[in-house]
Amino acid sequence: MSVVKRLQSLNLADDAMITLTREEGTDVFVHNETEVDDAINETSVIYDFASLIADTKLDARNRWNGNIIQHLRDNDFLEDYERGSFAFEDFLTETLTENFYDTELIEYSTEKYDHKRGFCTLTAQVEVPFANFVEVNPFVSGWTVSVETDNGTLTFDA
Repeated sequence: MSVVKRLQSLNLADDAMITLTREEGTDVFVHNETEVDDAINETSVIYDFASLIADTKLDARNRWNGNIIQHLRDNDFLEDYERGSFAFEDFLTETLTENFYDTELIEYSTEKYDHKRGFCTLTAQVEVPFANFVEVNPFVSGWTVSVETDNGTLTFDA
């Protein structure tokens, strides 16, 4: 059953928020303080996040900044993009990687095993109104989908 059909079967209100979470981690060295850079380079979280939000028909939001693309525009992260170059997804990936700490759109956590080794996890979270999600039907394979229902929070892997 597709993600859209599964959500439609819940009879959600059009303004119900669908939460999409993409999380991945990797083993890192922590003694040289490059664990986040290593996780950025060794996981696909930023690419998957950029791929999702690159569809400007999707009203991709986060709970702190509202519409993510608008937030990036308002903070001049997209000013170097040449419209019509058909490489928006790649541009977003590069921009999010180069400005990882400044955009504050992807969270990270590091579990230290000892003074030298650890595991760094990157987490991207996007909220989309149900009606918009159904209309656009984005590719969300690899993402975890959550939605509030009358019986609690329903979470499943796409």
